[in-house]
Amino acid sequence: QVQLLESGGGLVQAGGSLRLSCVASGRPLSILSMGWFRQAPGKEREFVGGINWSGGNTTYGDSVKGRFTISRDNAQNTVYLQMDALKSEDTAVYYCGGVFGRRVYTEVSDYDYWGQGTQVTVSS
Repeated sequence: QVQLLESGGGLVQAGGSLRLSCVASGRPLSILSMGWFRQAPGKEREFVGGINWSGGNTTYGDSVKGRFTISRDNAQNTVYLQMDALKSEDTAVYYCGGVFGRRVYTEVSDYDYWGQGTQVTVSS
């Protein structure tokens, strides 16, 4: 079993930055492909970015390309989401997901494990 715990959310002004962290426990992070998703009120959960087991491959959703960066430190069992140039439309609860696999996964249904989420609010 894998447990995921996100942190780093908060309130930030438009144009600002935040870095989210997701710590994995229960199994080594190195055997998991990881992803970040977000969900705004009344909307479906949306893919933000994914990273393969080694960190060598990443993929991003169109709405965050060029602004967000996903990375991982397997030795620290932690995945990060650096969010820059934040916009009001980035406001959502952000979730990290994990799945046993070696490639990047982009669909909600691909993931077996989820954290509880962390709120990000961007004021305009």
